[in-house]
Amino acid sequence: MSYTVTLKASGKTFQAKPSQTILEAASDAGITIPYGCRSGMCGSCKGQLLSGNVMLEDYQKSALTEQEKSDGLILCCKALATESITIDIRESEEEEIIKSKITPVRVESLENLNKDVIKMMLKLPGDEKLQFKAGQYIEFIMADNSRRAFSLANPPHQGLLELHLRLIEGGKFTQFVFNEMKEKSIHRIEAPIGQFYLRESEKPIVFVAGGTGFAPIKSVIEDLIFNNIKRPIFLYRGAGSFEDLYMHDLAKNWANKINEFSYIPVSEKIPKNNDQLRIGLVHHAVLEDFKSLANVQVYCCGAPGLVQTAFESFTKKGLPEDEFYADAFTFAPPKNN
Repeated sequence: MSYTVTLKASGKTFQAKPSQTILEAASDAGITIPYGCRSGMCGSCKGQLLSGNVMLEDYQKSALTEQEKSDGLILCCKALATESITIDIRESEEEEIIKSKITPVRVESLENLNKDVIKMMLKLPGDEKLQFKAGQYIEFIMADNSRRAFSLANPPHQGLLELHLRLIEGGKFTQFVFNEMKEKSIHRIEAPIGQFYLRESEKPIVFVAGGTGFAPIKSVIEDLIFNNIKRPIFLYRGAGSFEDLYMHDLAKNWANKINEFSYIPVSEKIPKNNDQLRIGLVHHAVLEDFKSLANVQVYCCGAPGLVQTAFESFTKKGLPEDEFYADAFTFAPPKNN
Protein backbone atom coordinates (compact mmCIF):
# COMPACT_ATOMS: atom_id res chain seq x y z
CA MET A 1 0.00 0.00 0.00
CA SER A 2 1.16 3.52 -0.74
CA TYR A 3 -0.33 7.00 -0.98
CA THR A 4 0.06 9.63 -3.68
CA VAL A 5 1.78 12.87 -2.71
CA THR A 6 1.13 15.81 -5.04
CA LEU A 7 3.27 18.95 -5.03
CA LYS A 8 1.06 21.94 -5.79
CA ALA A 9 3.66 24.20 -7.44
CA SER A 10 4.94 21.74 -10.05
CA GLY A 11 2.15 19.19 -10.15
CA LYS A 12 4.68 16.42 -9.61
CA THR A 13 3.50 13.31 -7.82
CA PHE A 14 5.27 10.49 -6.00
CA GLN A 15 4.33 7.52 -3.85
CA ALA A 16 4.82 7.36 -0.09
CA LYS A 17 4.62 4.15 1.90
CA PRO A 18 2.90 4.35 5.31
CA SER A 19 6.32 3.81 6.95
CA GLN A 20 8.05 6.60 4.99
CA THR A 21 8.20 10.26 5.82
CA ILE A 22 7.28 12.64 3.01
CA LEU A 23 10.93 13.69 2.79
CA GLU A 24 12.15 10.09 2.47
CA ALA A 25 9.55 9.30 -0.19
CA ALA A 26 10.41 12.43 -2.18
CA SER A 27 14.11 11.56 -2.04
CA ASP A 28 13.42 8.01 -3.26
CA ALA A 29 11.48 9.49 -6.18
CA GLY A 30 14.38 11.79 -7.10
CA ILE A 31 12.51 14.93 -6.05
CA THR A 32 14.39 17.48 -3.97
CA ILE A 33 12.47 19.49 -1.40
CA PRO A 34 14.11 21.66 1.26
CA TYR A 35 15.48 19.99 4.36
CA GLY A 36 18.16 20.52 6.96
CA CYS A 37 18.51 18.36 10.04
CA ARG A 38 16.08 15.57 8.97
CA SER A 39 15.11 15.18 12.62
CA GLY A 40 12.33 17.70 13.20
CA MET A 41 14.54 20.35 14.76
CA CYS A 42 15.15 23.10 12.22
CA GLY A 43 11.93 23.65 10.27
CA SER A 44 13.64 23.76 6.88
CA CYS A 45 11.23 21.19 5.41
CA LYS A 46 8.08 23.01 6.50
CA GLY A 47 5.21 22.89 4.00
CA GLN A 48 1.50 23.59 3.79
CA LEU A 49 -0.83 20.58 3.83
CA LEU A 50 -3.61 21.45 1.35
CA SER A 51 -5.55 18.20 1.33
CA GLY A 52 -5.45 14.81 3.01
CA ASN A 53 -4.04 13.92 6.40
CA VAL A 54 -0.67 13.05 7.90
CA MET A 55 0.64 11.77 11.20
CA LEU A 56 3.45 13.83 12.71
CA GLU A 57 6.15 12.02 14.68
CA ASP A 58 8.19 13.64 17.47
CA TYR A 59 9.58 17.06 16.57
CA GLN A 60 10.95 20.19 18.23
CA LYS A 61 8.15 22.62 19.09
CA SER A 62 10.31 25.54 17.99
CA ALA A 63 10.41 24.04 14.49
CA LEU A 64 6.62 23.79 14.23
CA THR A 65 4.51 25.78 16.65
CA GLU A 66 1.00 24.81 17.68
CA GLN A 67 -0.32 27.80 15.74
CA GLU A 68 1.51 26.72 12.59
CA LYS A 69 0.21 23.18 13.04
CA SER A 70 -3.34 24.56 13.39
CA ASP A 71 -2.78 26.53 10.19
CA GLY A 72 -2.02 23.30 8.33
CA LEU A 73 1.77 23.42 8.25
CA ILE A 74 3.73 20.16 8.51
CA LEU A 75 7.37 19.09 8.73
CA CYS A 76 8.07 16.79 5.80
CA CYS A 77 10.87 15.00 7.67
CA LYS A 78 8.38 13.98 10.38
CA ALA A 79 5.11 13.62 8.44
CA LEU A 80 3.75 10.18 7.52
CA ALA A 81 0.88 10.20 5.03
CA THR A 82 -2.27 8.40 6.18
CA GLU A 83 -3.98 8.97 2.80
CA SER A 84 -3.16 10.68 -0.48
CA ILE A 85 -2.16 14.30 0.13
CA THR A 86 -1.36 17.57 -1.62
CA ILE A 87 1.27 19.88 -0.16
CA ASP A 88 2.60 23.31 -1.03
CA ILE A 89 6.37 23.43 -0.62
CA ARG A 90 9.02 24.86 -2.87
CA GLU A 91 11.20 22.45 -4.79
CA SER A 92 14.89 23.02 -5.23
CA GLU A 93 15.72 24.50 -8.60
CA GLU A 94 19.41 24.09 -7.90
CA GLU A 95 21.56 21.55 -9.65
CA GLU A 96 21.06 18.05 -8.38
CA ILE A 97 22.78 17.26 -5.11
CA ILE A 98 25.35 14.46 -5.20
CA LYS A 99 23.80 11.23 -3.99
CA SER A 100 25.09 10.10 -0.63
CA LYS A 101 26.85 6.79 -0.12
CA ILE A 102 28.20 4.73 2.75
CA THR A 103 31.97 4.45 2.88
CA PRO A 104 34.69 3.46 5.36
CA VAL A 105 36.99 6.19 6.68
CA ARG A 106 40.18 6.20 8.73
CA VAL A 107 40.84 8.67 11.53
CA GLU A 108 44.02 10.46 10.50
CA SER A 109 44.30 12.83 13.45
CA LEU A 110 42.53 14.20 16.52
CA GLU A 111 43.38 17.69 17.76
CA ASN A 112 41.91 19.69 20.63
CA LEU A 113 40.85 23.16 19.48
CA ASN A 114 39.77 24.22 22.97
CA LYS A 115 38.59 22.54 26.15
CA ASP A 116 35.48 21.02 24.59
CA VAL A 117 35.96 21.09 20.79
CA ILE A 118 38.07 18.59 18.91
CA LYS A 119 39.11 18.61 15.25
CA MET A 120 38.92 15.22 13.57
CA MET A 121 40.53 14.53 10.19
CA LEU A 122 39.23 11.57 8.18
CA LYS A 123 40.63 9.83 5.10
CA LEU A 124 38.69 7.86 2.52
CA PRO A 125 40.10 4.60 1.10
CA GLY A 126 43.03 4.88 -1.30
CA ASP A 127 43.10 8.14 -3.20
CA GLU A 128 39.34 8.66 -3.10
CA LYS A 129 37.98 12.16 -2.55
CA LEU A 130 34.47 12.87 -1.36
CA GLN A 131 32.40 14.79 -3.87
CA PHE A 132 30.23 17.30 -1.99
CA LYS A 133 29.09 20.89 -1.81
CA ALA A 134 30.76 23.13 0.77
CA GLY A 135 28.48 23.26 3.80
CA GLN A 136 27.07 19.72 3.63
CA TYR A 137 27.46 17.16 6.42
CA ILE A 138 28.21 13.49 7.04
CA GLU A 139 26.70 10.92 9.36
CA PHE A 140 28.79 8.55 11.46
CA ILE A 141 27.21 5.08 11.53
CA MET A 142 27.74 3.50 14.91
CA ALA A 143 27.94 -0.20 15.74
CA ASP A 144 24.24 -0.31 16.67
CA ASN A 145 23.38 1.49 13.38
CA SER A 146 22.46 4.69 15.18
CA ARG A 147 23.87 7.82 13.59
CA ARG A 148 25.53 11.08 14.54
CA ALA A 149 25.64 14.01 12.13
CA PHE A 150 28.58 16.42 11.80
CA SER A 151 29.16 19.17 9.27
CA LEU A 152 32.20 19.11 7.03
CA ALA A 153 34.55 21.98 7.86
CA ASN A 154 36.87 21.59 4.88
CA PRO A 155 36.21 22.82 1.32
CA PRO A 156 35.59 20.17 -1.38
CA HIS A 157 38.99 20.55 -3.07
CA GLN A 158 40.85 19.24 -0.01
CA GLY A 159 41.39 15.51 0.28
CA LEU A 160 40.94 14.94 4.01
CA LEU A 161 37.59 15.47 5.69
CA GLU A 162 37.60 17.89 8.63
CA LEU A 163 35.03 17.76 11.43
CA HIS A 164 34.61 19.91 14.54
CA LEU A 165 33.05 17.97 17.42
CA ARG A 166 31.90 19.58 20.63
CA LEU A 167 31.89 17.47 23.78
CA ILE A 168 28.28 16.94 24.84
CA GLU A 169 27.63 16.13 28.48
CA GLY A 170 26.21 12.62 28.50
CA GLY A 171 26.70 12.34 24.75
CA LYS A 172 27.61 8.74 23.93
CA PHE A 173 29.47 9.44 20.71
CA THR A 174 31.38 12.58 21.67
CA GLN A 175 32.41 11.01 24.99
CA PHE A 176 33.78 8.11 22.95
CA VAL A 177 35.65 10.46 20.60
CA PHE A 178 37.23 12.50 23.40
CA ASN A 179 38.12 9.57 25.65
CA GLU A 180 38.49 6.41 23.58
CA MET A 181 38.74 6.96 19.82
CA LYS A 182 42.18 6.18 18.42
CA GLU A 183 43.98 7.62 15.44
CA LYS A 184 44.10 5.16 12.49
CA SER A 185 40.86 3.50 13.63
CA ILE A 186 38.32 2.63 10.92
CA HIS A 187 34.69 3.75 10.94
CA ARG A 188 31.74 4.05 8.56
CA ILE A 189 30.06 7.22 7.36
CA GLU A 190 27.32 8.21 4.95
CA ALA A 191 28.03 11.33 2.92
CA PRO A 192 27.36 13.87 1.61
CA ILE A 193 24.04 14.94 3.13
CA GLY A 194 22.16 18.21 3.43
CA GLN A 195 21.04 21.28 1.53
CA PHE A 196 23.14 23.84 3.35
CA TYR A 197 25.38 25.25 0.64
CA LEU A 198 25.94 28.57 -1.09
CA ARG A 199 23.33 29.74 -3.61
CA GLU A 200 24.35 31.81 -6.61
CA SER A 201 23.65 35.50 -6.14
CA GLU A 202 25.38 38.86 -6.12
CA LYS A 203 23.86 39.76 -2.75
CA PRO A 204 26.06 40.24 0.32
CA ILE A 205 26.32 37.15 2.52
CA VAL A 206 25.59 37.23 6.24
CA PHE A 207 26.94 34.15 8.02
CA VAL A 208 25.66 33.52 11.55
CA ALA A 209 27.45 30.77 13.48
CA GLY A 210 26.82 29.53 16.98
CA GLY A 211 29.47 27.24 18.52
CA THR A 212 30.55 24.49 16.11
CA GLY A 213 28.12 25.98 13.60
CA PHE A 214 31.35 27.60 12.47
CA ALA A 215 32.35 24.31 10.77
CA PRO A 216 30.09 24.37 7.68
CA ILE A 217 30.55 28.12 7.36
CA LYS A 218 34.34 27.62 7.34
CA SER A 219 33.83 25.11 4.52
CA VAL A 220 31.79 27.60 2.49
CA ILE A 221 34.15 30.53 3.08
CA GLU A 222 37.25 28.54 2.11
CA ASP A 223 35.44 27.33 -1.00
CA LEU A 224 34.58 30.94 -1.87
CA ILE A 225 38.24 31.89 -1.50
CA PHE A 226 39.44 28.91 -3.56
CA ASN A 227 37.02 29.70 -6.40
CA ASN A 228 37.74 33.44 -6.23
CA ILE A 229 34.07 34.31 -5.72
CA LYS A 230 33.90 37.94 -4.65
CA ARG A 231 30.86 38.97 -2.63
CA PRO A 232 30.61 41.13 0.50
CA ILE A 233 30.79 38.80 3.52
CA PHE A 234 29.77 39.41 7.12
CA LEU A 235 30.74 36.62 9.53
CA TYR A 236 28.99 36.78 12.91
CA ARG A 237 30.16 34.20 15.45
CA GLY A 238 28.36 33.71 18.73
CA ALA A 239 29.84 32.05 21.80
CA GLY A 240 29.22 31.83 25.52
CA SER A 241 32.69 33.22 26.22
CA PHE A 242 35.82 34.27 24.33
CA GLU A 243 37.48 30.91 25.04
CA ASP A 244 34.73 29.19 23.04
CA LEU A 245 35.75 31.00 19.84
CA TYR A 246 38.09 28.36 18.49
CA MET A 247 39.99 29.20 15.25
CA HIS A 248 39.51 32.86 16.12
CA ASP A 249 42.83 33.81 14.49
CA LEU A 250 41.81 32.10 11.23
CA ALA A 251 38.67 34.21 11.02
CA LYS A 252 40.64 37.38 11.82
CA ASN A 253 43.08 36.47 9.06
CA TRP A 254 40.25 36.21 6.54
CA ALA A 255 39.08 39.68 7.52
CA ASN A 256 42.61 41.09 7.19
CA LYS A 257 43.31 39.56 3.77
CA ILE A 258 39.96 39.52 1.96
CA ASN A 259 38.32 42.64 0.60
CA GLU A 260 34.78 43.30 1.85
CA PHE A 261 35.05 40.70 4.61
CA SER A 262 33.85 41.67 8.09
CA TYR A 263 34.34 39.45 11.13
CA ILE A 264 32.13 40.16 14.13
CA PRO A 265 32.70 37.84 17.13
CA VAL A 266 30.02 38.09 19.81
CA SER A 267 30.30 36.81 23.38
CA GLU A 268 27.51 36.42 25.91
CA LYS A 269 30.00 37.08 28.71
CA ILE A 270 32.30 40.07 29.09
CA PRO A 271 35.81 38.80 28.26
CA LYS A 272 38.93 39.64 30.23
CA ASN A 273 41.57 41.74 28.45
CA ASN A 274 39.79 41.61 25.09
CA ASP A 275 37.99 44.57 23.61
CA GLN A 276 37.44 43.01 20.16
CA LEU A 277 34.22 41.25 21.09
CA ARG A 278 30.67 42.47 20.99
CA ILE A 279 28.72 41.51 24.09
CA GLY A 280 25.28 39.95 23.76
CA LEU A 281 23.50 37.49 21.49
CA VAL A 282 24.82 36.92 18.01
CA HIS A 283 21.53 37.47 16.14
CA HIS A 284 21.03 40.73 18.06
CA ALA A 285 24.34 41.97 16.65
CA VAL A 286 23.05 41.38 13.11
CA LEU A 287 19.83 43.25 13.87
CA GLU A 288 21.82 46.15 15.32
CA ASP A 289 24.12 46.41 12.30
CA PHE A 290 21.56 46.21 9.48
CA LYS A 291 18.73 48.69 9.07
CA SER A 292 17.15 46.22 6.67
CA LEU A 293 17.93 42.65 5.63
CA ALA A 294 15.94 42.86 2.41
CA ASN A 295 18.96 42.65 0.11
CA VAL A 296 21.18 39.98 1.69
CA GLN A 297 21.39 36.21 1.94
CA VAL A 298 21.66 34.69 5.42
CA TYR A 299 23.35 31.37 6.21
CA CYS A 300 22.77 30.37 9.82
CA CYS A 301 24.26 27.39 11.69
CA GLY A 302 23.93 26.44 15.32
CA ALA A 303 21.48 25.16 17.89
CA PRO A 304 17.81 24.90 16.84
CA GLY A 305 16.89 27.77 19.17
CA LEU A 306 19.35 30.12 17.46
CA VAL A 307 18.17 29.13 13.99
CA GLN A 308 14.50 29.56 14.82
CA THR A 309 14.97 32.88 16.61
CA ALA A 310 17.22 34.24 13.87
CA PHE A 311 14.72 33.27 11.17
CA GLU A 312 11.82 34.93 12.97
CA SER A 313 13.67 38.15 13.81
CA PHE A 314 15.45 38.47 10.44
CA THR A 315 12.30 38.01 8.35
CA LYS A 316 10.59 40.67 10.45
CA LYS A 317 13.44 43.00 9.41
CA GLY A 318 12.88 42.43 5.71
CA LEU A 319 14.78 39.23 4.91
CA PRO A 320 12.89 37.20 2.29
CA GLU A 321 12.07 33.78 3.72
CA ASP A 322 13.70 32.04 0.75
CA GLU A 323 17.00 33.85 1.40
CA PHE A 324 17.45 32.24 4.83
CA TYR A 325 19.45 29.00 4.70
CA ALA A 326 19.95 27.05 7.88
CA ASP A 327 21.63 24.02 9.38
CA ALA A 328 20.28 23.35 12.87
CA PHE A 329 22.56 21.17 14.97
CA THR A 330 21.00 18.34 16.93
CA PHE A 331 22.88 15.98 19.18
CA ALA A 332 21.50 12.61 18.14
CA PRO A 333 19.49 12.43 14.89
CA PRO A 334 17.23 9.38 15.21
CA LYS A 335 17.69 8.07 11.67
CA ASN A 336 18.51 4.37 11.65
CA ASN A 337 19.27 2.15 8.68
